[in-house]
Amino acid sequence: MIDRYCTPAMSAIWSREAKYQKWLEVELAICEGWVLAGVMPESDMAAVRDRAGFDLVRCDEIERVTRHDLMAFVRNVSERVSGIDGLSPEAELRMGDPSRWIHFGVTSYDVIDTALGMMLRDSCSVIEESLGRLQGAVKSLFDRHGQVACIGRTHGIHAEPVTFGHKLQGWWFELGRSAERIRAAQREIAVGKISGPVGIHAHVSPTMEVGICKSLGLRADPSSTQIIARDRHAALLCDLAVLAGSLERIATELRNLQRTEILEVQEEFAAGQTGSSAMPHKRNPWNSETVCGLARLVRGNAHAMLESVMTWHERDLTNSSLERIVFPDTFQVVDFMINRLTRIVSGLVVLPEHMSSNLRLMGDLVFSEHVMVALIRQGMSREGAYKVAQRNAAKAWDGEDFKGSVANDAAVRENLSPAQVDEAFSLEHHLRHAPRSLD
Repeated sequence: MIDRYCTPAMSAIWSREAKYQKWLEVELAICEGWVLAGVMPESDMAAVRDRAGFDLVRCDEIERVTRHDLMAFVRNVSERVSGIDGLSPEAELRMGDPSRWIHFGVTSYDVIDTALGMMLRDSCSVIEESLGRLQGAVKSLFDRHGQVACIGRTHGIHAEPVTFGHKLQGWWFELGRSAERIRAAQREIAVGKISGPVGIHAHVSPTMEVGICKSLGLRADPSSTQIIARDRHAALLCDLAVLAGSLERIATELRNLQRTEILEVQEEFAAGQTGSSAMPHKRNPWNSETVCGLARLVRGNAHAMLESVMTWHERDLTNSSLERIVFPDTFQVVDFMINRLTRIVSGLVVLPEHMSSNLRLMGDLVFSEHVMVALIRQGMSREGAYKVAQRNAAKAWDGEDFKGSVANDAAVRENLSPAQVDEAFSLEHHLRHAPRSLD
């Protein structure tokens, strides 16, 4: 169901049809390799190029006998090339048929892992493109509302003033770091292997393997077993999990800023949209909550892939079953999360008046650090300056005006001029280094 919301390009990569098409591309590249090696006649290659194909329904019919999806695929392609039912006795006896070169000298995971390398490579490109759109939405929001002052919070408690753009800048750079990690992971995962059972190159030479992989846009794994080592794949899913965590961080901030007591932003709420079946007034941040929930799934999938780094000897089958789930699901879920968050950010309603109101909830208390720093600059000890600011803050909690209390404090009057006191309480001075652009 998640693929309804993904980039169509991502859904297309992980369809069964697309996977089998990649298998076919690998099988044809192997045949081309044998032609270059002088083993397979060009006339047979011409027949293979002209006739090779597959039919998913027919593959399923064959798989009910073989109980092996790749072998069912190979037989289906072979019967397309030969024109004979691949399970018939006639197919077993026929000599000189060009279909004999399909899957010649290789093992299943030469095809499966090499095709997987292509699918993972292409999926990384889609993720990078989706991230670019999200960063564009963040930049657009910054351009519109980046200079609005608001209160910064630590531990959920009012701390010091920031700008909304300060938050957005952090998101911008964090998403950029994930994009860099995905690009690096893409380079590492874009590998194939045509090294045969246990990877010892019993039939296909290492040189031939390099050529086949290069024709598919991949590098040859320098030392594969029957499979490509899964540390590459685990690292990729960990990078996706980190990205999902960043998306969750942004979505969580938006959820908090939408709380009734804060209400500094709101998700776009369409006319006629339902927030609650029981409470007509509700406008819940359900889109942001969806992103947060899915981040947990991505982390779980990364953990499962970490467990698959370990295999018995040159291979076992423990990785195969879970990879059929974690690879397509993780990429489609992460792509969905990015696109959902892009939609949230693009339609976000920013409420500057609420930001201003919240900023003033504690009056001038948010400038207490500036008072302390100004006193320290004039020579007072840090401990002494802290106590001056703290005792006047205590009066403010009891109802006195903080700035007035500070200005009338004997220790302050001895050390700071009225202009210096004004500067300590200046919002413009406090925000003078806030980001002005994301360029």
